[in-house]
Amino acid sequence: MKIILARHGETDWNLAKRIQGQHDIELNSTGRMQAEQLGKALQKENHNIIKIYSSKQKRAALTAEIANKELNVVCQAIEGLEEMNFGLWEGFTWAELEEKYPVELSEWCNNRRYSKIHKGESYQELVERVLTTLQRIITSETGTILVVTHGAVMMALQSYLNNTPFEEMIKRYGLGNVSTD
Repeated sequence: MKIILARHGETDWNLAKRIQGQHDIELNSTGRMQAEQLGKALQKENHNIIKIYSSKQKRAALTAEIANKELNVVCQAIEGLEEMNFGLWEGFTWAELEEKYPVELSEWCNNRRYSKIHKGESYQELVERVLTTLQRIITSETGTILVVTHGAVMMALQSYLNNTPFEEMIKRYGLGNVSTD
């Protein structure tokens, strides 16, 4: 079994550098085009993808659906692959957080794995949620699958799997829209 992870296409909130988290933001026109390019690239690379799973959030589910026009396999949005819950920080830009919550942001940045954002989740909780979901997928599939998810999900998984300090995730694993791993 092989899993290819892909981040969703661009949204207007990505452009504005707003924290999307659990907000269900739509793809913009660039994001739709990126999703088409993702499907074409995966088809051209001949990965023999047998199924696509995605987060239920619109930006990931639509990326998966658009990419699937090239792959033509079963495409299923499931719970557990959603973006990190950034709690009260959702909707803010990082610059706005620095002004409004400088102490909390600093504490979170220095202990990113276990710090929990008010009314949100920690990266550790995110990793546990996503790994549980991926385990369910792994037990039900045998071939190559595509999982369309979110930036924080992919960075957290890379940090966890590579035993990298979570405080270094953005520097080491920062991803553009529709990046794959």
